[in-house]
Amino acid sequence: MTNKPTSSAKSLPREVGLLLLCLYGLGNILGAGIYVLVGKVADHAGYFTLLSFFIAGIVASFTAFTYAELSSRFPVAAGVAVYLHEGFGKTWLSVVSGLTIALAGMLSAATIIKGFAGYTQVFAPSPDIAIIGIVTSILVLIAIWGITESVTTAALLTLMEIIGLLIIIFLGYHYLDRIPETIRSLPPVTEGDVWPGIIMGAFLAFYAFLGFEDMVNIAEETKNPEKNMPLAIIIALLVSTIFYALVALSALLIMSPDQLAASNAPLAEVYQMATSHSPTIIVIISASAVINGALIQIIMATRVFYGMGKRRWLPNVLSFIHPKTKTPTVATFVVGTIIFILASWFPLISLATYSSFLILIIFMLVNIALLRIKKRSTPEGVRIYPIWVPICGATGSFLLLIGQIIFS
Repeated sequence: MTNKPTSSAKSLPREVGLLLLCLYGLGNILGAGIYVLVGKVADHAGYFTLLSFFIAGIVASFTAFTYAELSSRFPVAAGVAVYLHEGFGKTWLSVVSGLTIALAGMLSAATIIKGFAGYTQVFAPSPDIAIIGIVTSILVLIAIWGITESVTTAALLTLMEIIGLLIIIFLGYHYLDRIPETIRSLPPVTEGDVWPGIIMGAFLAFYAFLGFEDMVNIAEETKNPEKNMPLAIIIALLVSTIFYALVALSALLIMSPDQLAASNAPLAEVYQMATSHSPTIIVIISASAVINGALIQIIMATRVFYGMGKRRWLPNVLSFIHPKTKTPTVATFVVGTIIFILASWFPLISLATYSSFLILIIFMLVNIALLRIKKRSTPEGVRIYPIWVPICGATGSFLLLIGQIIFS
């Protein structure tokens, strides 16, 4: 049912192995969010913050398994657009969904770069537009350099993020003796007034798990994607959940929920309180995580444009692959230009909220698409998950969508 790629379109080289793919996914999921989000979750869930993260991880896992199966069935760029075309057979829906995913990524990258420009003003006062232009240009050049080179850069920045989280976890290890006292002070979970805070905390924590959906857009550049892409999605989500739980535990042992909630940089304050030293290293790592997030979003949006151009859902010129770098250079320049315009000229307040709202709609549609596809075929060599997986994924996405409308 999928529109076939044009015969003149070249394919992207398959250069990304399982390790790089896992690190790419981890960088996308971990991002800079955990460095501030743990305080927001603690504000609602208190010492039950770990439970909120586990609930959020379970809800996210259903849609992650849906993406895992679909990426194995259709290992191509512009994944979501193709999935919905296979599920619903509506080209307009594929175009709208593809543009929505790309727009969400570009809004995210623009927000990140604009925020980074403001951060650098503290150290090197310069016009915002100059900093935005320089940072965007560097990231675009890295993305054009080559898929192995750009994903390796993202992987190295991801390792820096992981080191920062490991530092927090290590600091928390020295406070483990506080666990018994903390447990004794907790109200029973059977009390009804405990759960509204836990659920609201889980609602916020869910957004810390976003990012696995972007992994599928480099399926066309992944070695053995039918096997490696689903495996990488599951590994990235599992490792992220473990990191979030351990970081939340460490933070809550070192600081109270009220202290975490009052901080705009809770992990930096956790480091400072535990060591009595300046949190410069955590600030630098957080800045690296920010830049990594922007690079990954540029790679993702570029592959969406490339995949849609290859099927002529967008101008075919977007599918042009440079003969030397083997990357979609035209699509990358277009994405970079749009991000520069968004970051330079538009106020970006609340764009993250709008992006997550759009992504939840896409999640719901993708789960429904898999339900429709399952009724038609069960191909060999594809990891098939039970039908209740997309049902739970669609239901969870719908409930979160309603929750965002009610509580926003």
